[in-house]
Amino acid sequence: MIPFLGPLDQFPPVTEARQDMNGLLAVGGLLLPDRLLDAYRRGIFPWGTIEGQALWYSPDPRMVMFPENFRLSRSLRRLLRSDALTISADRDFPAVIAACAATRRRGQDGTWISDEMMEAYTRLHELGWAHSVEVWEEGELVGGLYGLAIGRMFYGESMFSRRDNASKFAFAYLIRLLRERGFGMIDCQMHTDHLASLGAAEIPRSEFLQRMQTLIGQGERSVWQLAVSTDW
Repeated sequence: MIPFLGPLDQFPPVTEARQDMNGLLAVGGLLLPDRLLDAYRRGIFPWGTIEGQALWYSPDPRMVMFPENFRLSRSLRRLLRSDALTISADRDFPAVIAACAATRRRGQDGTWISDEMMEAYTRLHELGWAHSVEVWEEGELVGGLYGLAIGRMFYGESMFSRRDNASKFAFAYLIRLLRERGFGMIDCQMHTDHLASLGAAEIPRSEFLQRMQTLIGQGERSVWQLAVSTDW
């Protein structure tokens, strides 16, 4: 049985997650800032809803990216050095999460980013926890990503692309920003071929939690500003 959480119920131990269900741990609970931050600090994240109730996951193994392992292809390097696209951070978080919600995903009938999810993460952005990276082409938003930063740990949530390689462009600049700020790991949650091609890999959940606990106690909240450079 998957436990149902009331508004004040604590999360069960992550070892109780159903690995035959992609790591599903619990259902229910309100998507309030404190609840979300508590979840991430425990290695738990929400992924969709059922009948308006949040679904909470903690998969094992866990897909992660260590910034130093990022693979920069020649084609992406050329794009980064060109003037075709421009980049920003925390310029338009609501537009990025809305675009992520509207993006069709292979093998998915709809989006897991509900209106409640968008409202919750936008509130976290306003509080300084959630961040976005935006990619622009002639003033139009063509790609981006968003996630949470707690200490020196970044929790990636979603990305989108309306132009070839725009999401990779955003991810490359995210890596640069995180390196400059001393971040040690990006939580990519679950395996995708796209992330694996960029250098992400799976590690045991126990190792993920150990590394995460060290990282979340470092650093402070802030608004992100990204200095654009063509030195790739």
